Amino acid sequence: MTARKSAFAAVAAPDARVLILGSLPGEASLAARRYYAHPQNRFWHLVGGAIGVDLAALDYDDRLEALKAHRIALWDTVASAHRIGSGDAAIREAEHAPLAELLATLPDLRAVAFNGRKSAAIGRPQLAGSDLALIDLPSSSPAYAAMPLAEKERLWARLADFLA
Repeated sequence: MTARKSAFAAVAAPDARVLILGSLPGEASLAARRYYAHPQNRFWHLVGGAIGVDLAALDYDDRLEALKAHRIALWDTVASAHRIGSGDAAIREAEHAPLAELLATLPDLRAVAFNGRKSAAIGRPQLAGSDLALIDLPSSSPAYAAMPLAEKERLWARLADFLA
């Protein structure tokens, strides 16, 4: 069995209005100890488009500060799991992140966005009955190439509706 891989701490300020949930950081992110570190992952581009900031041009710490300044929180639905490689399909024996505990610290939260199908499959059941908007987004991963980037941009842009 492979070693257990663990998610990072949440990036969140108490005034967050949108929480974006991935599944579990991939190999490049784990190695760099940074969210969405794979150079072909479109996360920073897509979120930046939604808030009108070129996040990809910023250094990592400034990216995180920009998210907080725009009232966006970031975390994952899987706290830890066994996985070979970076693919969500390879996640085994997943321990789910305590989403309700994080949400209890975010009183202004309006929406939870799931970055990809695996994130939604794990996170939606935990948030069933919540009055938050639950938004399924196409994965920002380079592995999900079935949807054109322009369509991903259009769908991710909806996040702005919850930030005003």
